[in-house]
Amino acid sequence: MKKAQRPAEGLSYEGGRPRDSDSLTRKRLGFWDRAKWLILLGVIWLLLVWSLMADNPLIGFADACRIETRIGWWVFILAGLELLHQVHFLISEHSAGYNQFWLKRVWGAWERTSTRRLSAWTRFRISRLISWVVILVVIAIVAGKIIHTSPLLALLRIPAIVWGAFPFIIQIVFTLFFVVAQFGLIFWFLSRGGMDVYYPDDIKTRFTDVWGQDHVLERVKENIIFLEHPELVEDRGGYVPGGILLWGPPGTGKTLMAEAVAGETGKPYVFVDPGAFINMFMGVGVLKVKSLFRKLRKLSLRYGGVIVFFDEADSLGNRGMSMGGAPGGAPTGATPAPFVTNGCHGFSYLSGDTQWRLARDAMGSGFSADPAEAGAPGGPGVGRNKQMIGGMMNGGGGGGMGTLQALLTELSGLKKPRGFINRIVRRALGMRPKPPPHYRILIMMATNMPSALDEALLRPGRIDRMYRVGYPSKAGRIRTYEGYFNKVSHELTAENLDKLATITPYATGATIKDLVNESLLTAIRDGRDVITWPDVIKAKQLKELGPPEDVEYIERERHAVAIHEACHAVVAYRTRQHMEIDIATIEKGSDYLGMVSSIKPEDQFTRWRSEYEADILVALASLAGERMFFADDSSSGVSGDLDSATTVASYMEGYWGMGKTVSSASASRRLEGSTPGGGRSNTSPVGDRGSMPGVQRLADRIEDNLSTLLVKAEQILRENERYVLALAHALESHKTLSGEDVTAVFDGGHGPVVNGVPYADDGFIARLREYHLAAAQAHREHNQVHLPMPEHTPVPAYAIADGYDALGPGGLYDGTNGVNGVNGANGSGANGNGANGTATGPVDGS
Repeated sequence: MKKAQRPAEGLSYEGGRPRDSDSLTRKRLGFWDRAKWLILLGVIWLLLVWSLMADNPLIGFADACRIETRIGWWVFILAGLELLHQVHFLISEHSAGYNQFWLKRVWGAWERTSTRRLSAWTRFRISRLISWVVILVVIAIVAGKIIHTSPLLALLRIPAIVWGAFPFIIQIVFTLFFVVAQFGLIFWFLSRGGMDVYYPDDIKTRFTDVWGQDHVLERVKENIIFLEHPELVEDRGGYVPGGILLWGPPGTGKTLMAEAVAGETGKPYVFVDPGAFINMFMGVGVLKVKSLFRKLRKLSLRYGGVIVFFDEADSLGNRGMSMGGAPGGAPTGATPAPFVTNGCHGFSYLSGDTQWRLARDAMGSGFSADPAEAGAPGGPGVGRNKQMIGGMMNGGGGGGMGTLQALLTELSGLKKPRGFINRIVRRALGMRPKPPPHYRILIMMATNMPSALDEALLRPGRIDRMYRVGYPSKAGRIRTYEGYFNKVSHELTAENLDKLATITPYATGATIKDLVNESLLTAIRDGRDVITWPDVIKAKQLKELGPPEDVEYIERERHAVAIHEACHAVVAYRTRQHMEIDIATIEKGSDYLGMVSSIKPEDQFTRWRSEYEADILVALASLAGERMFFADDSSSGVSGDLDSATTVASYMEGYWGMGKTVSSASASRRLEGSTPGGGRSNTSPVGDRGSMPGVQRLADRIEDNLSTLLVKAEQILRENERYVLALAHALESHKTLSGEDVTAVFDGGHGPVVNGVPYADDGFIARLREYHLAAAQAHREHNQVHLPMPEHTPVPAYAIADGYDALGPGGLYDGTNGVNGVNGANGSGANGNGANGTATGPVDGS
């Protein structure tokens, strides 16, 4: 039995497919290449036989073949010549000498002679002319046999025959045209729309109408100079930037800026609707793109330039991405809003930076202290562990298959020759097409999702400049407020506008315009035409909080919610120096029972340990306050506050170096998973999140920090017990307070809503304390509060001047340290003994 041969070790493929030029014989032809001309001559002979039988029905097929063999001798001659041709090929395939003789001696000599005398283009045209002559000769011969005349006469009679059959041909052509026209008209109709053309006199917007974005506006103005005077760049060897991308949050003025560009230049302005390229049928988007740029070229030549604006450019999509997001297919996701189940809206009173951190954590993105890792757009932490919604559409691009590619081609292909006559007719006549004129087209795009745009779209030559249109600075907000308030009647001062710009740190042009309009509506509801500061505050609260739900708390629960929020506000007022209280409310919203929100009084881009500790103190104030005021009892409404405090403390301990250790938990986790440049390591350091003991140690440090801060929050509340009761009473009385109202409670002054003078009266504070004890008892017993809520009873001026103690016997405040400037004379309680005490509070009560 024959053994199977085993391949030798190290065997490699050394051969290759030989070139045709290396073979001395002719390459063998296939069956079809050998027989196609013989088959064609056979078909021609059968047509001649059929023609003979058609003219005389009495002639049979055999007789017709005999007759046609006699008169159609030329077909057999052609067949014989083709047969000799194939014999020549067959010999050349087997005889190297025979093949080389014809290649080098015959055809090679002809090639050398013709090359010297004729160019390649002339030889090509001669060969094409010979081919047409041969085809006409064959047609003339066949037609002459069919109509029984000479080939020359048959060739001359072909036009008459065609003319006689013209009605039938017209019917066929019309039928085909009607079928094709249906599809053409449908696609033409679907390719219309989505593009609005505004001519120079149609746009009234100017650069002076764009407020708060001066730094971007200056750059855009530079592009306008290049559009109107391109020779400034082109004469020096450069090229005019033809594409601008404006990206940033919604409402910051991107579209308004594009309109101002069109208004300032006096050029036509073409607005492309975001949904213009989203179509039902494949290919319609491509037609729209081509139609758009044909229109742009015409407008550019007529007016010397044109501006096209693609709003929401992310709708164009990204090749290879199933969803808009970061390049590489990172999905976008959505989850329910963080802390929606909390009784207290413990998320809103935090600073913007802390809110962002907590929101990102709640939505499932990765932990990182480095913004480049997980915080900044495009970092590896973005988009991970998010719930993916939606589905793939049109192969990943919102514009549909081929639309984005067509747009990319048009953006970079404006220098190609244009026109049928220029491109086709001139080339057919051997003439060089004329170069296209310089089309002055400024392409502007706007999006709030720049990472969803294709990289090929953003390359230089298509989009040359990208500007971020971000939130306006405080100066920009003041200028925007001034611009919109100047259009209405108002009584606001410069100080009011400065304050308004401060308490709206992330306001955009759109939100500012809406706030001014809502303030006007608020004044109109009160029967006035002039906007006042309270109108603005009321409109701001309505826009930020929305209309409250039409529900009423029972009295004891209303008091508990007020105490809860008052604790937040008191600790925030006492500890948070980097923030100001904006709004405090106990009106129930869609996802909160009450809230205290704070804002930054100035633009700040770094955060410190003391600020984060203040955030935690404010968060823990609700738990400490409920335990303090309700005999160690607490509600489920503190869950969101504890979540916030724990998350911030985790970052401080494990990521920001603000705890007892300085190691980074995220770095330790990465190192424990794998060593740089290698696989998993058994000797890598143990991180806080990499093992159970490490996690436990981190949790213990977080718990210790929170426990320490909880004690500190409770101490602050005990020292400011009267202000908790005062703020709770103000919240129960007015439901919603502004930051100025909260300050009025502390300072004993006047706010937009609250009169804080009565809260400086110790007697009134005693009544509030008595009411609270009754509410706490009703809370424990689930009964009604047996005392009515105290109303304001102003202290007589003479009593304060004479040092009268409104508390009477048993006063709780030491007269030597006057509270808010109220003299504690005649106090004889446990902390009394304050006869003729010197007031040292913020307001002198003597």
